[in-house]
Amino acid sequence: MENFACCQLLPLILFSLQIWSTYFILPAHSSLDNFLYGGCSPIKYAPNSQFESNLNSLLTSLVNSATYSAYNKYTIMGSSPQDVVYGLYQCRADLAMPDCATCVARAVTHLSPLCPQTCGGAVQLEGCFVKYDNVSFVGVEDKTVAMKKCGPSDGYNADQMGRRDAVLAGLNGAGGAYRVGGSEDVQGVAQCVGDLSMGQCQDCLTEAIRRLKAECGGAVFGDMFLGKCYARYSTGGAHAYSRSNNHGSFHSESEKTFAIIIGLLAVVALVIIFLTFVRRCCGGNGK
Repeated sequence: MENFACCQLLPLILFSLQIWSTYFILPAHSSLDNFLYGGCSPIKYAPNSQFESNLNSLLTSLVNSATYSAYNKYTIMGSSPQDVVYGLYQCRADLAMPDCATCVARAVTHLSPLCPQTCGGAVQLEGCFVKYDNVSFVGVEDKTVAMKKCGPSDGYNADQMGRRDAVLAGLNGAGGAYRVGGSEDVQGVAQCVGDLSMGQCQDCLTEAIRRLKAECGGAVFGDMFLGKCYARYSTGGAHAYSRSNNHGSFHSESEKTFAIIIGLLAVVALVIIFLTFVRRCCGGNGK
């Protein structure tokens, strides 16, 4: 009877955890939470499997780490190779830690409805990127086009496009994984995921910038997201990529959210421990 009661409680506990994460951990939407793209593996995992438990542990670790670091990667080992889960997140480098933590928590909540019971998934929001898979991708360059978006053209403005090309050339020639530049009314930003070497990063950004110029032509803005890097530009204020101005009120809300996340991470950890106990009860029922 006790084993049966444990099993009956499991769906209720999982549902309650989902409600908590959706309505209490996360704040109202901001521009950093805007969904840009997502993708899923075609391979499914079994519900209540060791892989699912490992994935939950991985995602909890990603959210936890984002409270103090703009990038991190994790590997959760299993008793067999098919239970291993690899994952990482990357926040935009100009974000404060409360903003990063909020963005990663929001991205993680997108994964379950977007990629239900899949062995791999990725979500790119305006402010952060989260990815997991059962096959190691960490340190592997990926120049596959994940998303391309070109704005409208207001007629070819040679001076403006000249400044655009100069800004993109400056991004391509700059060092580091996060690069910003501007000239009058033109802004540009580029970033690699932190698992790439500097050589891999440069190779990825060179390709992203090449494609951006070739495929967006005279568009007022352009976004080119490859698997492990992106390059973006905006002219005439069509987009604002920097968080350096006019975001005091957002930080105020983010700092409150940051405190909530810290407190609730402890609750999530306790729930995971309890779920492990419940699974053992359910397992015992079958003996």
